[in-house]
Amino acid sequence: MMNIKQYIIDKSKELNIDMVGFTDCEPFEYLREYLAERKSLNINTEFEEDDIDRRLDPKLTFPECKSIITIGVSYNNDFDEKPDYKLKGIISKSSWGIDYHIVLRKRMESLIHEIKKVKDFNCQYYVDTGPLVDREIARKSGIGYYGKNCSIINEKYGSFIFLGYILTDLEIEELSIPVESKCGDCDLCIKACPTGALEGAFRVNPKKCISYLTQTRDNIPYDLREKMGNKIYGCDTCQKACPKNRSILKPNHEEFIPYDTKGYVDLEKLLYMSNKEFKEIYGKMSGSWRGKNILRRNAIIALANNKNKDNIKLLLPLLKDPSPMIKEYAAWAIEKLKR
Repeated sequence: MMNIKQYIIDKSKELNIDMVGFTDCEPFEYLREYLAERKSLNINTEFEEDDIDRRLDPKLTFPECKSIITIGVSYNNDFDEKPDYKLKGIISKSSWGIDYHIVLRKRMESLIHEIKKVKDFNCQYYVDTGPLVDREIARKSGIGYYGKNCSIINEKYGSFIFLGYILTDLEIEELSIPVESKCGDCDLCIKACPTGALEGAFRVNPKKCISYLTQTRDNIPYDLREKMGNKIYGCDTCQKACPKNRSILKPNHEEFIPYDTKGYVDLEKLLYMSNKEFKEIYGKMSGSWRGKNILRRNAIIALANNKNKDNIKLLLPLLKDPSPMIKEYAAWAIEKLKR
């Protein structure tokens, strides 16, 4: 009789999937109090499922669910080539190269195709877009443990990993064993966070997190704008501070190497480019999903934080921009640079 679990592990390796794990479809009832507390404190983000039951119970998404296959793919590429323009904004590693949603979906579709060659089954699969707490699925599947910054840390690959999961009606006998946290008394990530979003071990306030701030459509408080530096999409600070990201296996996924952007945006060009240009230059990266204006807003914040009064002349035309948001941030940035 075929060992379906081992077959999936072997096929994952063939498909260049770095990590694979398995868990059951039992609800994460033990997280209910935590999610309810976040909701009561109004620190839920606009990207999360609002219904707590749907966040906790896989069967509310896929009623036939018997087991979950979780995959992890490392994006911890090194790339040192710098662009030649002067005013640079930083893109986090999570948005280097091709949009990871597309890359992981293709890997999962290939894995599903391979499994269906030997076993007929039904499934639903997600990369970031499902209602469930995907990091908890990853923890239960043995992909890694929670770091104090709430990232999942894999022992071989560290925390720069993308996660995807497949809800299935497969009977998988031997499930993965969750890994206990190995952070010990280290708190370097908490100390490194520029905004204090890490309010304690395993406690993150996403509304203060720079990665969230670069994506939200909500108004960004003035004091937090000043701590965003020149980050245009995402933030890697807490992960870079983590010792578990040193001396680890490096990935071989060429899709996540930023050949086009080199990991930066040209702030001046971004402010005035057409939608067509934006799509051509930045359309392939995951950060483009938020649209041009959110990234333009972040570029305005970066220019204000640059503290060079010469940036005022770049910002002045934006006072007549069609977007009320762009006008408001440009006016703020100009006033800040005048001081």
